[in-house]
Amino acid sequence: VTKAFGEFAAISDVSLVIPEGALVALLGPSGSGKTTLLRVIAGLEQAQAGRVRLAGIDVTDAPVQRRGIGFVFQDYALFEHMSVADNIAFGLAVQRESAHRIDARVRELLDLVQLRDVGARAPRELSGGQRQRVAIARALGSDPEALLADEPVSMLDVSIRLGVLNLLRDLKERFNLAILYITHDIASARYFADHTLVMYAGRMVEGGDSETVTQAPAHPYTRLLIGSAPDPDRLTGDLTDVQDQGNGEPPSLIHPPAGCRFHPRCPMAMARCTTDLPVQIEIGDGPGHWAACWLYDEETVRRQRPGSAVAALNGRGAAK
Repeated sequence: VTKAFGEFAAISDVSLVIPEGALVALLGPSGSGKTTLLRVIAGLEQAQAGRVRLAGIDVTDAPVQRRGIGFVFQDYALFEHMSVADNIAFGLAVQRESAHRIDARVRELLDLVQLRDVGARAPRELSGGQRQRVAIARALGSDPEALLADEPVSMLDVSIRLGVLNLLRDLKERFNLAILYITHDIASARYFADHTLVMYAGRMVEGGDSETVTQAPAHPYTRLLIGSAPDPDRLTGDLTDVQDQGNGEPPSLIHPPAGCRFHPRCPMAMARCTTDLPVQIEIGDGPGHWAACWLYDEETVRRQRPGSAVAALNGRGAAK
């Protein structure tokens, strides 16, 4: 899909598959297009090009409430003038469910997120973790096949993030949900996500199983991202407060550079990187691991010499 706001190209030709029953993490710097991508999938934004399919059915033009996709916002987005139960019931009422069905479903969802006795309370009476559980319950109200979560734990204390992440994983396994969630926390991507994707300047640059992407990143930007964490060996760093250590600043998405959008800052850039848009190339060192980087092109690998810039990738990736 492609989505622009005027001249600002938020996402450009982004393609991805979220497997049924899989939890997929989406990493990337602020402004890389992660939230816009989720909003296009959910139907909150309309793409200029591309299609969105759910279980093989085209839902590109379907209204939000008919897509079978739930959305969990970073800031909970609860109605403060409504009770917890009414917040969860709101979507069901829009779909014109019967009052009996709504009451039963709300009780079921509150049990599911371990908040059985809070239905009559106002959201302001709950902790941040409880509010996010209410938001998750609301997103599950219509029995979605996919769940989108935009930094669902970033506003929570570190001590309660684990409980919400465990809840998401349990829900995925119980209902065979496909979950795509944005995170800046490398540790949660590694330990909770089955797959990890990395975005930069509106494009996907790397993807694969989470262990491989976080432990053996292939794309130069992913390596920079992982290496910028305060404690990369233990992967406990939250990247929201980390200064990007690359050369220069991320490119303008009004006038993006030709070729690879990371090439102006990439220490491994070659002449081809400045003109040709990289394609996804299989790396082969992990299940489904790929990178959109010319360093892994067969011709580049054949031409590399010991000690060259390509071989300098710690003896991995292209050298393999």
